[in-house]
Amino acid sequence: MSDAAVIVEGVSKWFKLGSTGATSLKQRLVTDRRREDEGFWALKDIDLTVEAGETFGLLGHNGSGKSTLLKCIARTLTPTSGSIMAAGRVAALLELGAGFHPDLTGRENVRLNGSILGMQPAEVDARMDDIFEFAEIPAFADVPVRHYSSGMFARLGFAVAVNLEPDVLLVDEVLAVGDEVFQRKCIGEVRRFQREGRTIVFVSHSADLIRATCDRAAVLDHGRLMMVGEPPAAIRTLRDLYLGRGEHLADDLRRPEVLVQRASARITGVRIDEIDGRTWRRPGEPLVIEVGVEIDDELRDDVVVAMEMHDAEGRRLMGVNSHLLGVTPPAATGRHTALFEFDRIPLLGGVYHLSFGLHDPDVSTSFDHRDQKDTLRIENNTPQEGLVDLSPTIRWFKGN
Repeated sequence: MSDAAVIVEGVSKWFKLGSTGATSLKQRLVTDRRREDEGFWALKDIDLTVEAGETFGLLGHNGSGKSTLLKCIARTLTPTSGSIMAAGRVAALLELGAGFHPDLTGRENVRLNGSILGMQPAEVDARMDDIFEFAEIPAFADVPVRHYSSGMFARLGFAVAVNLEPDVLLVDEVLAVGDEVFQRKCIGEVRRFQREGRTIVFVSHSADLIRATCDRAAVLDHGRLMMVGEPPAAIRTLRDLYLGRGEHLADDLRRPEVLVQRASARITGVRIDEIDGRTWRRPGEPLVIEVGVEIDDELRDDVVVAMEMHDAEGRRLMGVNSHLLGVTPPAATGRHTALFEFDRIPLLGGVYHLSFGLHDPDVSTSFDHRDQKDTLRIENNTPQEGLVDLSPTIRWFKGN
């Protein structure tokens, strides 16, 4: 990737807060008018480059500036300072029904969106049937969109964005919309875009989605760019920001908005047991992982230890915790050890990323999290290929 698809240079965005709400002349005279000049920086001195053909994620807490940055790239917002270059045709799916006029039919809205992208009417009409088939609402093409359900809005918005073949696709928290079948269809389109070398920039709170689809990701915090790097490093940076401030932690072991309390319990270390002096494994060998835990408060059975495993492409292979298995820790403060024991590893060759967490039984409070800092290497010595060791046998018979 040698050409830049999106270049953001020194971009800042200031939002002025609204009026004080004073309605009478007396209220206006006695109100401190300096409040009219109050506001906040949604973005501050952002510099980043997205390469052509790259899938780039934006991570951050609510209000960090992710959506504002995406809207500036889409040119639906104008930066207060700085400049943005986006090469080629840019399609943006920023929010539910964005860009749709409620009094126009679905078909008319598709034509309108196509014209905004600089497409000729004949070019849009040639793709019209595919768009409504993709959105699974062909019977509603000539119905005003004000009669659409929220799911129909979302499906049509995504269908328009991907079927009008943009060079750069911008998506804000609606990458996977609708039911599970439609979600798989959306992810399939993202994969097609990636194979075709198109550029994707999207906002998501899903660590799994960022790991599985992105080449790189950026972390924003209160309008400032904290880092740009590979997805695991970006996710660790985001989690460290939450943990450091004791704030709500998004997407912690699949649960949004988990309150972090690091003082109660913490992970002190992780160790993979050795076989013949090695920590790596061969398919079918046993595995024991030791997780050191220190508990400062007597939480009795409130501490749950959790583990997840992801492959090199970010796909979650397994997730388990002590609460699901009916295992409770000793009711005592101090140092503890949790053992994850596997009779045999059913995986073939590769490097697998391990995550560990401590939380309460209903996952409403997270005590600590260790995200993909540990790895398990497996060397395949079997005649099988792929990911999973199924140890098959083959029987061959001569036909009659």
